[in-house]
Amino acid sequence: MANMREVVLTRALNEALHEEFKRDDNVFLVGEEVGGVFGVTRGLDRRFGEERVRCTPISEAAFTGLAVGAAMAGLRPIVEIMYLDFVSVCWDQIANQAAKLRYMSGGILKMPLVIRGQQGNLTREAAQHSQQIEGWCAQIPGLKVVMPATVEDAKGLLKSSIRDDNPVVFIEHRGLYGLKGPMPRGEYTTPLGVAKVQREGSDITVVATSVAVQKSLAGAEKLADEISVEVVDPRTLVPLDTETILASVRKTGRLLVAHDAPVRLGFGAEVVRAVTEEAFDALQAAPRVVGGANLPMPYSSVLEDACIPSEDDITQAIRQVVES
Repeated sequence: MANMREVVLTRALNEALHEEFKRDDNVFLVGEEVGGVFGVTRGLDRRFGEERVRCTPISEAAFTGLAVGAAMAGLRPIVEIMYLDFVSVCWDQIANQAAKLRYMSGGILKMPLVIRGQQGNLTREAAQHSQQIEGWCAQIPGLKVVMPATVEDAKGLLKSSIRDDNPVVFIEHRGLYGLKGPMPRGEYTTPLGVAKVQREGSDITVVATSVAVQKSLAGAEKLADEISVEVVDPRTLVPLDTETILASVRKTGRLLVAHDAPVRLGFGAEVVRAVTEEAFDALQAAPRVVGGANLPMPYSSVLEDACIPSEDDITQAIRQVVES
């Protein structure tokens, strides 16, 4: 299409940051990995200066606390945590301060704060640098949780997150950083809380998040001659667009949820809960969740791969649900 262009996902995120910095002088960035190896924030310091782009020591509690105070004062901070595993170091600032202060002030205070960074596997970085932490964040009232799975959504969702007056945890998967895909030319935003049907189908609904969306789409393509798979990407876990998910399940009668995070108490359980409460009569088979193992991530590449659902694992699960 004439109004689209092919870019990699890191470039899409970088463009979103540049555009929002230019649009609003209250936007600033603080944290780790600023201008670093992943390239998401590359060039911001040269263009906007160190007053608005500050690479800090490894001090998550300090710079996240600073950002909470700045957001209360009317600025729009973006916190970069290089590995999102380490939100544990600043969890009080996120879960007890950022998530609660707008409510506790009766709406007088706003909290336009974005906490972004990457998580996931594929780079063989073992147990402390390979976790999937979206479930931690999604259970905290007051936090919005965003997980883009495509190039187009990466830019549009990040811009919307920066403009939101509530704290947003923006979760990127490093396995998607090299993903190349279409993106509209010029500025645009993607609304939070609106799911997207990434592939239409009639036999089964697959609700997938982040990198599992790409695995599910590839699996659906392989199965196209035998099973019609609908792939729904929530895009935001909080707020969750349950209506799009329910409409899809009512059409297909079957549900599989796919994510890389451990299955136990994961996002998939919440989707299954919502569907069984609201659309139980539409189900023609028991819903299923395929996800990561309930284990600390091994360093070994062979063992790491065994702990994360592959495209083949998702394909096999689709067959099992359809045939049950």
